[in-house]
Amino acid sequence: MVMPAFNFAKVPPIYFGAGKLKLLPKILRQLKGSNILLVTGAHSLQSSGKLPQIETMLRTVGIEVHPVICNGEPTTSMIDRTCAEYRKASIDGVVAIGGGSVVDAGKALSAMLPHNNSLFDHLEGVGLGIPHSGVKTPFIAIPTTSGTGGEVTKNAVISEVGPLGYKKSLRHENLIPDVVIVDGELLTSCPRHVTAACGMDAFTQLLEPYLSPTASPLTDAIAWSGLEAIKNNLLLACGEGANDIAVREGMAYASLMSGITLANAGLGIVHGLASPIGGFFPIPHGVVCGTLVAASVRANVQALWARTPESPSLDKLARLGGLLSEQSYSNKEEACKALVKVLDNWTEVLKLPLLREYGVQQSDLDRILDKTANRNNPIELSRDEIRALVEERL
Repeated sequence: MVMPAFNFAKVPPIYFGAGKLKLLPKILRQLKGSNILLVTGAHSLQSSGKLPQIETMLRTVGIEVHPVICNGEPTTSMIDRTCAEYRKASIDGVVAIGGGSVVDAGKALSAMLPHNNSLFDHLEGVGLGIPHSGVKTPFIAIPTTSGTGGEVTKNAVISEVGPLGYKKSLRHENLIPDVVIVDGELLTSCPRHVTAACGMDAFTQLLEPYLSPTASPLTDAIAWSGLEAIKNNLLLACGEGANDIAVREGMAYASLMSGITLANAGLGIVHGLASPIGGFFPIPHGVVCGTLVAASVRANVQALWARTPESPSLDKLARLGGLLSEQSYSNKEEACKALVKVLDNWTEVLKLPLLREYGVQQSDLDRILDKTANRNNPIELSRDEIRALVEERL
């Protein structure tokens, strides 16, 4: 077998396991960070009592902490306003402890603190198209949810919601976090509905790179290990295993693997739809992905069987059907049907919302489809096929 050529993105140092948060002061000293922005969400760390403990841990060793609250997905105005406030404060480190939006906010703040212009200048597709220089403030990412994988990616997703809204990336190779800490003790307070949406986001970010035309043997192996972790832990994390650190770390591992695979093999139609839907409507990214993934797999399977029945993607889908259903099948068609059945069941069991619950209507579909990218999907879906899969979840 001739091994295909491929590239692989940088992965930061990763400290994974319960109790690893206590390494933060030492890591900050190694990065010469003594005056930091501590970016968190609005509720979970505070309500769990962990935020005061973290601040005390840092201040006890002489690290000055400036708290920054990210309430929802980061916006251009929030990043610009925060940078303007702290540029003259000699900030030498940014630490983000929270979900994907918090990590994106920390990443963007790290990227823009050394510069005097607006973040908007660098956003893909909507800004001025000015490439970011890569000069940044050192950044540590500490996820408390398991979904986006943003702790190992080079882009920060920025949103502005409304009729002219957008969900676009600030991107540069140097924006990959300098260090990642994944501590299971920070994960158990995540609410069930957030766990479900984030878990399905992680699943989608493993599935789409696994099926991507740009996948490699390395990304396939990483994606598969993450998919195994999802299979073993997703429903438990949303139910009786919610307070089990081992279950939560299984989901965190899956999310981490999803970030590595998407950075190297790209994403498919679900994420192509998630960008405009998330820009036009106030709907969390994980909810969009979670509610659409079963319908997208059904659409891809049908299109592949109809147009390219010998596609290797069908072999991969069949293999995944066997994994998730825990059965063996005599033919690919039955295995693919089993996969769709499992995903339909997850959608129901996890009570993933319909798009209309966030205001999406039939009349919105054309403007959504006009902005939908169809990159890295295993097959080029037609506009009508994409419309039909969205209509399933209206």
